Amino acid sequence: MPSNDRYPAKRNHSFRPDRPVTPETIASRYNNFYEFGEAKEEVWRQVGRFEISPWRIEIRGLVENPATYDLESLLREMPLEERIYRFRCVEAWAMVVPWTGFPFRHLIDKVRPLPGAQFVRLVSFHKPEQAPGQARATWYPWPYHEALTIEEAMNDLTMLVTGIYGHPLPKQHGAPLRLIVPWKYGYKSIKSIARIEFVRKKPPTFWNTVAPREYGFVSNVDPAVPHPRWSQATERMIGSGKTRPTLPFNGYAEQVAGLYRS
Repeated sequence: MPSNDRYPAKRNHSFRPDRPVTPETIASRYNNFYEFGEAKEEVWRQVGRFEISPWRIEIRGLVENPATYDLESLLREMPLEERIYRFRCVEAWAMVVPWTGFPFRHLIDKVRPLPGAQFVRLVSFHKPEQAPGQARATWYPWPYHEALTIEEAMNDLTMLVTGIYGHPLPKQHGAPLRLIVPWKYGYKSIKSIARIEFVRKKPPTFWNTVAPREYGFVSNVDPAVPHPRWSQATERMIGSGKTRPTLPFNGYAEQVAGLYRS
């Protein structure tokens, strides 16, 4: 787990939410993390056996500098900061969270992708002896895997996150390292990253493989495109239960809409 002396990190005040921050007591006990079970309210109870220290991140594929990094050492080279982001789940619930981490582009610049690298594939852990959901739900294509285009990964909003609410990430939030892509549905923000690969062709992703009609590769928040089983026009704030209109790109259109103009 990253050293406590990096927290709390300095807040980047460029990111000002239009709604209150979700209380930590709510956010820490309402988590989608199928590796530990499908009941959101129970995940925090199921993570105790999960070992997150030491943790290594393997970087491979189309890069000049492939390597395996000790996470603690790598973070000493990265400029941690706190950003308050909106977070939108595909299930139409939402929260507002103060994340601590660094823009993904800093790591990308360090490993220096080759010209053929068009996508970034991220892979989580596979430890069924520590993760009861993995042990039980053997029909899923573990380990969890996600991907972004290289342009999405390089966008300044895209963060690799190590902390939340001014302290290191708890296990249920994806410790010790997770992705945050705030304009996409939450399942794109893969937790407990163990490997990052730079590849030429669009790779398969976990939920797009499991249910391709319901979960796409791009998965930008879009109120005009319903999920096959529910509307995305509104969202429910966890904790308060307040319903709000869903914002295109989760409110980050100014920063990211240009990525999708042909």
